[in-house]
Amino acid sequence: MRTAIVTDSTAYITPEERARLNIRMIPLSVNLAGELFAEEIDITASEFYDKVRSTKEFPKTTQPPVGEFASLFEELAKDYDEVVSIHLSSGISGTYQGAVQAGEMVEDFDVYTFDSEISCAVQGFYVLRAAEMAAQGFSAKEILAALAEMQQYIRAYFIVDDLAHLQRGGRLSAAAALIGGLLQVKPVLHFVDKVIVPFEKIRTRKKALKRAEELLAQDASKYEAMDAVVIHGNCQAEAEEWMAQLATSYPNVNFKLSYFGPVIGTHLGEGAMGLGWTKK
Repeated sequence: MRTAIVTDSTAYITPEERARLNIRMIPLSVNLAGELFAEEIDITASEFYDKVRSTKEFPKTTQPPVGEFASLFEELAKDYDEVVSIHLSSGISGTYQGAVQAGEMVEDFDVYTFDSEISCAVQGFYVLRAAEMAAQGFSAKEILAALAEMQQYIRAYFIVDDLAHLQRGGRLSAAAALIGGLLQVKPVLHFVDKVIVPFEKIRTRKKALKRAEELLAQDASKYEAMDAVVIHGNCQAEAEEWMAQLATSYPNVNFKLSYFGPVIGTHLGEGAMGLGWTKK
């Protein structure tokens, strides 16, 4: 049984990892001042943040066309028996539903879609696990069962400098954004029922990062080994410093660094930080 693995660009899996594990990627796009850029292909994260600073227009994000998924699935059908397609939360994008629709358009080929209910490198945890299993010969149904089990151990928390980005992009209610702005808080955010909601309202960035670490510590004390990721919105030096401190404090956790690319960066804004993890 040959099982292909597909994801979208918001998993922010490096080209090297995608090549090594034979992961196919469909990009989402950002519209900057009327110009469309496919993330991870036409524009890098740092280029995106530079352009945003120099334009007065708020960027817009665009999900992949259904036809792009259908074309990829048809191409994969020539060499594979089935595909598992893993995407960012259906609560913040129609990408997952587009993959579902495309799968229904392809004849005589089994397309299994998985809603990660999250995004970024934490979504990538699912993709990497699926790709490793596919390389070992596991079927799509076996992979989906493993991903469903993983879901109970996945955690991710985000700290943003300005809630207005989420509110303008329709990813956070106006009321939640207004409360954050009035109180000048740095809320810790997370995903609940596929959408981004405040977890706790905290007054300073330093305390918000500390709170995310406390939540990591709770799981690190329960599990023998974990994978974790520090994610940043164009503030790499701060993220590297935080990751180094966390790695010293939690030796049973394997940390890596990632970033909020153009699509997710549109909604979280420059300076955002995230911490996500899962049990190994």
